Amino acid sequence: MASSSGNSSGSTTTTSSQIQNSGSEGDLQILMDQRKRKRMQSNRESARRSRMRKQKHLDDLMAQVSQLRKENTQILSTMSITTQQFSTVDAENSVLRAQMMELTQRLQSLNDMLNYMNDPIYNQMLEGSTLEEFQPNSEIFMNNPWNLVYPNNQPIMASADMLFPY
Repeated sequence: MASSSGNSSGSTTTTSSQIQNSGSEGDLQILMDQRKRKRMQSNRESARRSRMRKQKHLDDLMAQVSQLRKENTQILSTMSITTQQFSTVDAENSVLRAQMMELTQRLQSLNDMLNYMNDPIYNQMLEGSTLEEFQPNSEIFMNNPWNLVYPNNQPIMASADMLFPY
């Protein structure tokens, strides 16, 4: 009987050790399942935050694209207006240059007339000298613009407002 009680006691310890082992394994399995669920939940939250960051970044980029397109349109509009203004000013500048050249030629002609009128030979003619007494200096006569034939003989038209615009 002793052997049977030894057996039963050995069997009890084996059974209780198996129960403890299976309880430990069950607890361990439960603990592992909890950790796995916790990790999965953490991963889901991390993925959700990552998706939100990506969406926010995409939204920011789309807003930046919209802003840059708006600025680009404004710059193109300003550039178009500036180009038109430049063309207008350039045309006006060409007209003013042509007018300046014409006025310079007129001024030169007027100065030539004054020089001719102040010439002593011209004054001698005005004082009543006869044509026989009048001996023009051929050099002065040939260099005088009034004695030369110009192909573009146009009268000089001037008014007070052209000479004194203010």
